[in-house]
Amino acid sequence: MAGLLLIGTGGTIAATATDTQRLTDYQVTQGIDAMLAAIPGATDIAQVHCEQLFNIDSRALRTSQVIRLARRVRQAADDPAVDGIVITHGTDSLEETAFFLHLTIDTPKPVVLVGAMRPASAPSADGPLNLLNALRVANATDSCERGVLVVMNDSILAGRWAAKSHTTRVDAFGADGLGILGNVCDGAVHYALRPDPRRQPVLPLAGLRSLPMVDIIHDYQDAPLHAYQAAIQAGARGIVVAGMGNGSLSTAAERGCAQAVRKGLVCVRASRVPRGTVTPKASDPGLGLLAAHHLNPLQARILLRVALAHGWTPQAIAQLLADQ
Repeated sequence: MAGLLLIGTGGTIAATATDTQRLTDYQVTQGIDAMLAAIPGATDIAQVHCEQLFNIDSRALRTSQVIRLARRVRQAADDPAVDGIVITHGTDSLEETAFFLHLTIDTPKPVVLVGAMRPASAPSADGPLNLLNALRVANATDSCERGVLVVMNDSILAGRWAAKSHTTRVDAFGADGLGILGNVCDGAVHYALRPDPRRQPVLPLAGLRSLPMVDIIHDYQDAPLHAYQAAIQAGARGIVVAGMGNGSLSTAAERGCAQAVRKGLVCVRASRVPRGTVTPKASDPGLGLLAAHHLNPLQARILLRVALAHGWTPQAIAQLLADQ
């Protein structure tokens, strides 16, 4: 029987409310051992070793904790006794952690993130089935060589593409196009797609102790300049602009980025539009701007922080953005 490591970090999947009818405003109360023990048949899937790394709302996760999680995943992936890794995680920032792991963890073994949209105390709690399915996915031979995965609401998503698109519904997580890799139906794991190998991790985890500050600034009509000035004064190393349309920048955003580039910051044009590619512009090189390509603002920020931490040049970062 395969051996799986189940890492608990908290989140809604580990939360309860004082009123069973309440689906929001709850507290993290459950440990990973108790969560697993409450799911009938979960330990029949594989030998599961539980580990509580931390137990908090994912809105409170800090970079140091995400790096600590990634190091534990890396260590477990190198352990021959571990065949797959499942991570319970709050949905508020699950997509950020998934993308960070995508960038820094390179292993053929399944690495699966899972969460819940409703607390364990709710009569329609989705956490138990989500966790059961995540264990099934991590235990499946077909899950190998597919990169970091997210399992939510019966869907198997590529961590590279997973995104939360609804505030409360159980189908809150999805992915564009090739990001939906398969599903779990009646306990069986089914795959239709495999991630593009060109978009596998390229940034090493070794040597990372902290990440430099990179701000995301939302752009809009009559946007002010002061957000860019504040980022520069605060010591940011980079700025990602959630621009309009195809990463189009307002006058203030153009001026702000120009000031930032002169101060040595790296500025990336992303888009506040949830779908589509931000294509490079002929004017970008002269202005010192980089296009986010297929990455949303959150993902572009994470990539930029890790690349800057490793000392990558703007030119190298531009190619890295394009390769994702």
